[in-house]
Amino acid sequence: MRYAYALTTALLLSGAATALTLNQPAGAQTAQNEPGAIQATAPRPGAPMSFADMVARLQPAVVNISTTQRVKVDNVNPFAGTPFEQFGPQGGPTTQRAESLGSGFIISADGYVVTNNHVISAGGQKGVVVESITITLPDRREFKAKLIGNDTLSDLAVLKIEGQTNLPFVKFGDSTATRVGDWVVAIGNPFGLGGSVTAGIVSAVHRAAGQFDRFIQTDASINRGNSGGPMFDLNGNVIGINSQILSPTGGNVGIGFAIPAEQAQPIIEQLKKGASIKRGYIGVGIQPLTADIADAWGVPKGQGEIIADVRPGEAAEKAGIQRGDVVIKIGDKDVTPDQTLSNLTSSLTPGTRVPFVVIRDNKQLTLNVTLGTRPPEDQLRQLDPTDENSGPGDGGGDSMAAASLGLQVRTLTPDIAPQIGVDPATKGVVVTGIAPNSDAASKIQRLDVILSVNRQPVTSAAGIAAAVAEAKRLGRGSVTLDILRRGARQYVPVEVPR
Repeated sequence: MRYAYALTTALLLSGAATALTLNQPAGAQTAQNEPGAIQATAPRPGAPMSFADMVARLQPAVVNISTTQRVKVDNVNPFAGTPFEQFGPQGGPTTQRAESLGSGFIISADGYVVTNNHVISAGGQKGVVVESITITLPDRREFKAKLIGNDTLSDLAVLKIEGQTNLPFVKFGDSTATRVGDWVVAIGNPFGLGGSVTAGIVSAVHRAAGQFDRFIQTDASINRGNSGGPMFDLNGNVIGINSQILSPTGGNVGIGFAIPAEQAQPIIEQLKKGASIKRGYIGVGIQPLTADIADAWGVPKGQGEIIADVRPGEAAEKAGIQRGDVVIKIGDKDVTPDQTLSNLTSSLTPGTRVPFVVIRDNKQLTLNVTLGTRPPEDQLRQLDPTDENSGPGDGGGDSMAAASLGLQVRTLTPDIAPQIGVDPATKGVVVTGIAPNSDAASKIQRLDVILSVNRQPVTSAAGIAAAVAEAKRLGRGSVTLDILRRGARQYVPVEVPR
């Protein structure tokens, strides 16, 4: 995933002609922004209509955003450590100047401008300080802009052109009504070329591209420099903010992403007031409910997420949520791949009391959770589970295969625990060997500590064998191991050989 963002300007020239045929009935309804504002003519049968009238009306509100920056650059002496070291650059870092380009759009006559945070914050690069922000309108007028507010997690920023009262502006539309296959138009400044217009269709909605991001995906051409520009529906309303591209080359390959208006608008309103964005937080680690785990636990597939960890003193623990709970509903909204637990909780206001519906031991419970406030991102990153490869361990064990799972394990004792960095009070078994042809080979690592199987605590290979036998009796194709790896816990499904 790459931000549609550029520190340099490139000029690309290409030409192509294509014919597009649509199976569309004659006299189809046309689109317009305000009644009488945009006059569009119905297309002839089988041909797309022109976007010219709509673009002429909307383009004046789409702006170019440029920044000047101070960049600290380390001096590297190529002769360091040689007799010629004195001839190389000396001293500490030097400061250089740089520029960046992006897009934005005006949302009020008095000069509020929306763009991406990475456009005006140098993409979060270390050692970069943004000195000034300049906004250029399509009629070539230039204004210095003031940063009113920005939010890293949503990648949104609000700027203000001071002293203006009659600027062209556009308004947001209803992105919830957007459907796959709808026409969309993107306007921006790719590669610093000035106002450029591209059109395409919505390729997908609710496209996940991160823990919280749920984008509108489009095949309308979006390139570096388009970041922060608007995506319009055929009524001329802003339904998205062009934000990212997926590209192996850095150029457009027909996969672009826009932040939906429904997600952006509440944040923008807060940023306009100069307020920081507060998000709900319950203090849990989450992992998807895969088909394997759902089968192993005997819970319905396709809905819910697993609580993999509960952090002490946070909202979830206070409400009685436990590791292994499957959260299927928050308030009146289902937890689904398109509407995740993280999405739902972060969209709620801290202090809100919300019912969580969970499945625990095949029973459905409702727990009322009072949401806390999401900590800063750098603090949360310190809580993320690690995924480092385990080092070599003792090859001995008390049972090979652990009831056909292909695992060699040893009971975890207070003597062994400190050697692998585990609390001596921990109960479980430590993995000392893995059969290379087993399903566990790609999922389990040596020195992983297995705490339970299908939520039944185990302290020996015999305990694993009993859990596997019970899974076979119930006709389940896998079991779920609760493992501790480098201080982080997670559930791992492993197939049960027939």
